Amino acid sequence: MGKLNDLAGLGQAVWLDFVDRKFLEAGGLKALVEEDGVTGVTSNPTIFQKAMGEGTAYDGTLAAFDKENPGAATMDRYEHLAIQDIKAAAETLAPVYERLDGKDGYVSLEVSPYLANDTDATIAEAQKLWAAVDRSNLMIKIPGTPAGAPAISATIAAGINVNVTLLFSQASYETVALAYVAGLEQRVARGEPIDRIASVASFFISRIDAKIDEKIDAGVGGDEAKALKGKVAIANAKLAYAWYQDFIASDRWQALAAKGAQPQRLLWASTGTKNPDFPDTLYVDTLIGADTVNTMPPKTLDAFRERGTAAVTLDKEVDAARQVLADVERLGLDLGEVTDTLVEEGVASFSKSFDELLASIAVKHPAEA
Repeated sequence: MGKLNDLAGLGQAVWLDFVDRKFLEAGGLKALVEEDGVTGVTSNPTIFQKAMGEGTAYDGTLAAFDKENPGAATMDRYEHLAIQDIKAAAETLAPVYERLDGKDGYVSLEVSPYLANDTDATIAEAQKLWAAVDRSNLMIKIPGTPAGAPAISATIAAGINVNVTLLFSQASYETVALAYVAGLEQRVARGEPIDRIASVASFFISRIDAKIDEKIDAGVGGDEAKALKGKVAIANAKLAYAWYQDFIASDRWQALAAKGAQPQRLLWASTGTKNPDFPDTLYVDTLIGADTVNTMPPKTLDAFRERGTAAVTLDKEVDAARQVLADVERLGLDLGEVTDTLVEEGVASFSKSFDELLASIAVKHPAEA
């Protein structure tokens, strides 16, 4: 039992922020599940672009699909490849899902980033992907944009697990947390069960510090602001978690919990440090707490295994976190503007990766293996 396994005892799940055909076929995910206690997997267009757009690992599958479906659209070809990977990951995680009675063991698949601002199309895409994968331990990733919030409620109400992605601000997080609750309440009103529905709220970390620290390096806030470098994203996450703790104690949530509802766990995303001056386990060590998930890219997972510190930290120094955010505003660093920008950039970045992914698949016409 190593440090990654220790996190489970502290109430935090470890998910892998990576999926790749060769990795799955070689038993890489199975080993992480068995040896390190990994209980979930996340994917996104950037991850799939790197996996599918490079090399030949998917050529045999693509050739077979093309033979059966001549002239298939590029999007259909992509979905066929992605769904196979997601199914394979879901099957590897199925024993975890069963052992934990549906509390964990999930793999996430994202709706098209092109739909980030279209509620109805997002709902339809979520239902299509859910049916295509047909695994109870699937989560459909929906962005936490203004258009995403009602899509989250509708998707949860339909009995589909949801991973809300691209959350940067506390306000956006609170909106999607309430959207999750609204979806559960719709099911209760119809007399439908809610005990096997799960959701996570993916709150992004490192990108916030990258933006804020860039402002500080440019002179915003003067010398006083330099003391805030590397602290803002952690403070932002701690206050989101403080809100979560207050909310699950509320009468509204407790009424759902009495019917078996699972809390929507906060998931820390983008936890690899981007500044080489920071410890590579910074965004794991400082964000450990109950009812949370940390989804780590492979390098961060390896780093924590080797030199991380497994101790509850998320609910510590919360007043200091409030002071950090107060100083951010006082010094003109404008966290609200930063988080708004990051949502836009996140959607644009995933759309760009999706463009590149589809383009690479479009030109692939491998001979049948």
